[in-house]
Amino acid sequence: MEDEKAIALLEVQAMAAAIAGLDAMLNCADVRLIHIERRLGGRLVTVAVDGSIGAVTAALEAGREAASKVGKVKQSEIIARPHPEILKFLYTDGNKP
Repeated sequence: MEDEKAIALLEVQAMAAAIAGLDAMLNCADVRLIHIERRLGGRLVTVAVDGSIGAVTAALEAGREAASKVGKVKQSEIIARPHPEILKFLYTDGNKP
């Protein structure tokens, strides 16, 4: 169902690619940034957004394309109807679903 929640994860090499990808994701669809994970001094960055399944699908596609122009996309994934335990892991900033 279109209005069900989903999460999109985009993992890239380099902070600049993460910013470019995230900007495209947020501008493309009605999604919300829920989590940022930086590893290796910002050389490996994962961003997570949530929204409807259709919105996160469109956002991830746009984010992957924009990030690949700036750096290397390592991984991307959509989690449709995430389990509540996954939500505890990703919503670390107090912005619960």
